[in-house]
Amino acid sequence: MFGESFARRMAKRYRRRGVDPTATQMVDFLGRDDLAGATILEIGGGIGEISVELLRRGAESATIAELSTAYDEEARRLAEKAGVADRVRRRIVNVAEAPEAMEQADLVVLHRVVCCYPDYTRLLGAASGRARRRLAFSHPPRNFVSRALAAMENSTFVLMRKDFRTFVHPPQAMLDVVAAGGLSPVFAHRGRRWHVEGLAR
Repeated sequence: MFGESFARRMAKRYRRRGVDPTATQMVDFLGRDDLAGATILEIGGGIGEISVELLRRGAESATIAELSTAYDEEARRLAEKAGVADRVRRRIVNVAEAPEAMEQADLVVLHRVVCCYPDYTRLLGAASGRARRRLAFSHPPRNFVSRALAAMENSTFVLMRKDFRTFVHPPQAMLDVVAAGGLSPVFAHRGRRWHVEGLAR
């Protein structure tokens, strides 16, 4: 699903338009405070554009946790062009299954990640345990339209014999998981296709 051609498309779009409107909301939330010395953990970060934006704003370093190496080349090029390559580290690790493999970070972000993972409790629980200051995640709104679209997409994946599935998890239940990790909701953005939750410790 998320191979090198997908990575190239994402990188091309970022070079042309910058981060998407939902990611902009996340970057603005995470960058509210002074970022000097701040560390970032971007879970499922893909090409790492959110980390690049936060590093440009003054964050110290970023770790991008991914499940695929397909993004690595495009991510390296973007970081080099932005002049932040020496402050970015990429790791191939499933944070939900091995949270102890990742160091804590001041800022943790998951953009369009929770909807790709079946066990949101495990994923967000692991993410909240890594966040020292702030955490932001995006998710599709849970309504009839989004659930119908997810069902159609998943039916197509079955026909294509792909293992990948999309999920529309209950928003309040996701917030409850992160709150159980000691973070409190302080920001919310309600877009038509994506919602953003921002929490602080």
